[in-house]
Amino acid sequence: MNPDLTLDASDSTAFGGGMTRTSSSHDALNGIPASRDALNGTRASRAMRWTGHALSGLVIGFLLMDSVMKLLALPICLQATADLGFSVDTVRPLGLLLLLCTMLYAAPRTALLGAILLTAYLGGAVAAHVRLGSPLFTHVLFGTYLGLFAWGGLYCRDARLRALLPLRRQTV
Repeated sequence: MNPDLTLDASDSTAFGGGMTRTSSSHDALNGIPASRDALNGTRASRAMRWTGHALSGLVIGFLLMDSVMKLLALPICLQATADLGFSVDTVRPLGLLLLLCTMLYAAPRTALLGAILLTAYLGGAVAAHVRLGSPLFTHVLFGTYLGLFAWGGLYCRDARLRALLPLRRQTV
């Protein structure tokens, strides 16, 4: 296999897109290598990609379950919403909003937008728990944990995000 071949901008194996190859060494959209780690020019390891998919899968699974429970207006959701000081009439709209944000995160082309919107949604959940004085590590920070898993999963599976937000400085 030719090491100069990289993924086309329409493809992102990190997001499960179709496999098309070009001889271009950069993503046609933004000039960032699509299949190579921009920090050191090597491919992201298989373990990193699988870790990204696993983290993202956990987040997507949990948030889908939560949104469906809200859309069904299960008694536990109605009670929890009332306990947080919100009207029970907000349960279904919040479930719909969460489902939309989760689907954007799950879709390859909109995963970054989905991660941003999920961060905002989860920030609201954190704020609601802080306002009530809920236990820190189990309630207040749970939204933070989910957000870290969501961003960590996206970071592990997308070389373009790693190039945009490098964790290490490039050595000269």
